[in-house]
Order: sequence, then structure tokens, then C-alpha cells
Amino acid sequence: MLWREAAEPTRAGFAVSRQLKTAVQRNRARRRLREAYRASRDAAPAHAALVIVGRPAVLTEPFGALTAQLRGALAAIPGARALR
Repeated sequence: MLWREAAEPTRAGFAVSRQLKTAVQRNRARRRLREAYRASRDAAPAHAALVIVGRPAVLTEPFGALTAQLRGALAAIPGARALR
């Protein structure tokens, strides 16, 4: 995950490596990452720009573990959290 502070509310972008050979795999990885972010966005800082980079393990990792890892990564970013 890449991040930087921003003046506007948090926004997230998703990038998937070409290590995932087919477009179907890349799209599925992006969908899983987007859904994991939706489930854990309350851990994100209130004002940040995020880029979440998907690797091949995104396709094989159980969704609960993927969400927990993303939540941990978001919680490690310094900054105030929004009340949602």
C-alpha cells in the first residue's frame, strides 16, 4: 500500500500487477481488494490518498485474512480517523 496525506477526504485507488497473467485474474483481484477495503475503511485515516497494490496472493488468500491484513495496514497509517 502506498499513501500520502491529503486535504480532501480519503480516497483509494487499486492497482494490480501484470504478474496475474489474464485480465480475468486481474479484474477478480481488483474486485476482492475493493470489497476488502469497503469492509475495513473505518480503519483508514480521515484525510489520505491511498493506492492499494494487488499481488498474486490476493486470489488465493481467504477473504477474512485479506480484510484483516488490509485493516492492519490501514491502522498503521498515522492520522486522525473519521467517525463513521
